[in-house]
Amino acid sequence: MEGIAQIEQAIESKRKEMYRASERYGLTSVTVLKISKELDALLNRFYEKRGLKR
Repeated sequence: MEGIAQIEQAIESKRKEMYRASERYGLTSVTVLKISKELDALLNRFYEKRGLKR
């Protein structure tokens, strides 16, 4: 079972990855868009675990 702490760690890691990718490729690159979608999915899981609907 995945806990909130693990999701929080994954969110922070994905944010850092997106920031680095945006510096390298630009904010509108396909790479950054893909990472952004992955971050959105993590955030949605976090909110679902916390009982908060977005």
